[in-house]
Amino acid sequence: MKKAVYAGSFDPPTFGHMDIIERASKLTEELIVAVAINPHKISLLSMEERVELLKKLTQDIPNVRVEAFTGLLVRFVEKEKADAIIRGFRAVSDFEYELQLAQGNSLLSPETETVFFVSNAKYSFISSSFVKEAAVYGGDISDMVPELSRQALLKKIRS
Repeated sequence: MKKAVYAGSFDPPTFGHMDIIERASKLTEELIVAVAINPHKISLLSMEERVELLKKLTQDIPNVRVEAFTGLLVRFVEKEKADAIIRGFRAVSDFEYELQLAQGNSLLSPETETVFFVSNAKYSFISSSFVKEAAVYGGDISDMVPELSRQALLKKIRS
């Protein structure tokens, strides 16, 4: 693949997200990490905060670029002239949802492929929702998110 897009809300970026970014970046010349607004989720971190976090977290991966986007993912992929969408799933319960998205995206943009990454087992239980809830109630999230994400989340919770 010359160019791929890994999209998500990344609220906050977790070790699971970073694992997929690192692995996907090895299989493509350019990986665009596309930060989206998910209308079905309430974000704790702003779009700008998530983009800046991901830029800092990926600064040592030369072929990764971080961009914000709104609207249909396949339109963003087409605009960027990317070859594929990268999606990750943690468990069988994620697979059905991801399969539906991939099939829907294929109908909207038949030339766009979806490539699935299976989560590393040590990150399979981590979700941004779980991380936020644990952080709000004082749980230690240091094994779930990079230190920059942890600091940003705790700062937001305190304010």
